Order: sequence, then C-alpha cells, then structure tokens
Amino acid sequence: MNKQYIIFNLDDTLAHCNKYFDEVIERFADTMMEWFSDRGVSREQIKRKQLDIDLASVHEHGITSAHFPQSFVDTYEFFCKETATASEPEKAELVRQLGKSVYDYEVEPFPYMYETLDTLKDEGHELFLHTGGDPLIQRKKISQLQLAAYFENRVFVSTFKDAKALDKILGSYPFERSRTWMIGNSIRTDIIPGLENGINVIYIPAQSEWQYNIMEIDIEPKGAYLTLQSLNEVPEAIRKYSISNANSS
Repeated sequence: MNKQYIIFNLDDTLAHCNKYFDEVIERFADTMMEWFSDRGVSREQIKRKQLDIDLASVHEHGITSAHFPQSFVDTYEFFCKETATASEPEKAELVRQLGKSVYDYEVEPFPYMYETLDTLKDEGHELFLHTGGDPLIQRKKISQLQLAAYFENRVFVSTFKDAKALDKILGSYPFERSRTWMIGNSIRTDIIPGLENGINVIYIPAQSEWQYNIMEIDIEPKGAYLTLQSLNEVPEAIRKYSISNANSS
C-alpha cells in the first residue's frame, strides 16, 4: 500500500475535551442558580446565554484560552442587568477562575488512540496533527499524552481552524492530496476544510458535540468521505480505500 499522509485532529478525536467543558459549565450553572434562581432565572437560560456568548466570541476571535472564562463573566454580568442585581467583582472573578479551571484537567486519550497511531506508524504512513486553540494549552496536552513520538515536529496549532489554515499546512509540505487524509470529529473545523481542500476525510462523531462544530455539508467529495465510530476502525478503512483506489487507477 502506498504511504498515506494522515492529519489528525486532537480534541475529541484523539483525546477527550468536550466532557471537561461540560463539567465546568454544570458547575457554573450550579453557582449561578445559587445567586439568581430566586430572581426567576432558570438553569436552561443560564446555559443558553453562556453558549451564545461563547459562540459569538469564537466566531469573532477564534479559539483562545480567554474566551471561555470570559463567557462566564459576561453571562454573570448579563443576568445582573436582567434582574437589576448589583454586580460584585468578587463573584465575577470567582466565575472567571471557574472557567479557567477547565484547562487544569489531565487529558485522557480516547480508546485505541495509541494502538491506532502505532499501527499507522508501523505501516509506514506519515502522521500530522492539526489542532485548534491556544498553542500553550494544546502543546501541554500533546506533552501529557506523549504524542511527540508519533508527530514529532509535524504539529500545527490554529486559532482559526478552517479551510484556509488547512490549505496553508498542505502548502508547507509535499503532500499528495489524493493520499492525504483529515481525521476529526468536527464538521466545521475538520471535515469541511478537508473537503474544500480536496483531500480524503474521515468523520468520527463525538459523543458530546460542541454546538460550534455542527454544520450542514454541501460539498462534493473529491476523494474518500468516510464515517467511522471508533479510532480502531481507521487503519483498516484507510487500507481498504487505498487498495481500492490503486486498483481502479
């Protein structure tokens, strides 16, 4: 089988991410309910407003480490105004620190992460990592997971993880697009950029997906467009497609 160039997403593809944010959001909602439930504010209203603020910030500024904690502060300030409650700097700082705590979690790999990467590496494929977010936080995760053994210096971190960012990566290395793959859980930041750049894509849906990542797809694939349920299905799927593609050419 010809060598393939395989680009992995990190968060919620190779390692857990959304579940930590979900846990911290629930703790934020608990705190806010202590302060505002007697003012007619519901838990659902709190979570919806935080999500709206968070998404608006990401669309404008990209994925930064500051946007999530700031969304807690802005949500607190919003409901202070809505309920004619005096804003307290101590409470604003408390929720900011709560938001920051999401970056303190020790990251956990998804099942079969190491086995999958070992198999692909042993089969002679070249592995790349394209992740979105704050470079310091993302590289801390890479270090915790000991992923340098697989990706070495082939790691890319983008604040705006889109088709333009992927195209820049594809132009930085002698990729052959018919033998290049983007593997991820996000339709917005993995699958659509891959399809727009004419490479093969593998979509592995996350168990709990961030609203930002959900989009409709109306792009005609130029290569493979596969949906798998687990990382351990990846090597065989790539193997089968590559052999089939080679036989038909």
